[in-house]
Amino acid sequence: MGKRRYRQILVTLLCMVLVGMAFPIAANADMGPKASVWIQFENMGDELCYGTLLSERESTGPASVWDGTEENARIYEENPYSNYFVRAVWEAFVNYKDPDGYYFLQNGWTVSETKEIAWTYYPPSRFKILLYYPETETFVSSGIYEQYAFDTYYTVDMDGVNIDSVEYNENLSTNEQINAYRSYDYRQEMLSLAVRIVLTIVIEMIVALLFGFRKKKQLLILAIVNLITQICLNVLLNIINYNSGPLAFTVFYALLEIAVFAMEAVLYCKILKKKSEKQRNWYYVTYSFAENSVSFGTGFFLARILPGIF
Repeated sequence: MGKRRYRQILVTLLCMVLVGMAFPIAANADMGPKASVWIQFENMGDELCYGTLLSERESTGPASVWDGTEENARIYEENPYSNYFVRAVWEAFVNYKDPDGYYFLQNGWTVSETKEIAWTYYPPSRFKILLYYPETETFVSSGIYEQYAFDTYYTVDMDGVNIDSVEYNENLSTNEQINAYRSYDYRQEMLSLAVRIVLTIVIEMIVALLFGFRKKKQLLILAIVNLITQICLNVLLNIINYNSGPLAFTVFYALLEIAVFAMEAVLYCKILKKKSEKQRNWYYVTYSFAENSVSFGTGFFLARILPGIF
């Protein structure tokens, strides 16, 4: 009995340490990650090419359409920022008239070098992809796309796009020489989901052994309950992260863990108690708190090391 109580004290202390380690990450998350749009280009030629996203609205975050004043012209020579164009290129984009009335917000990328457009701070929710080839003074545009996730990914295959044959008509809304397709890495999401579920169940089974649950029926009950709750928890967290990003993920992770703790505590008091030695309800509640605290703290700790999984 003394050894069991000693193990319980150790587990409780471990819970306090792990939960305490999670707080700095939660505080950093208050910085508020912003949504992003990533356009990746495949099979792009060697021609010098600049690109931007035209916006349905005249501004988004700090990016806005030029108001006609020199002081608000976001030009690289005067303000060397990586997402600003040199004056000649900037003027070409400013003078571009989109047939659908979309706006140039003065952000741009040298896509022939980067092979991507990465708008990571307040990107437009609905946009068109616009490329400019200064050597031939040619514009190439896409249709209208929109954000579909917190981190939205599109890929454009430039194979077969003949820049020399482009004939642009500013009176038409069908000057779509390039097409983009959604390229979010759902396989990574599924891998992340599976790893989190498996690792959590392993951790919680170890805590169960420390609490003296060693009978097959006990471990089977614990495994089934944890499998059900962890699948529900992690599927919800994946959906939240996909739609709302890491800050919402962090907040709901804590809230949902509390809900899981309460649910599992009730189930253990009702089901596990029948297959165990006579223990008071507080014992099963303590176990539920311990296992969820350890898995919660471990998850936040591993998020620092393996952010792609956690």
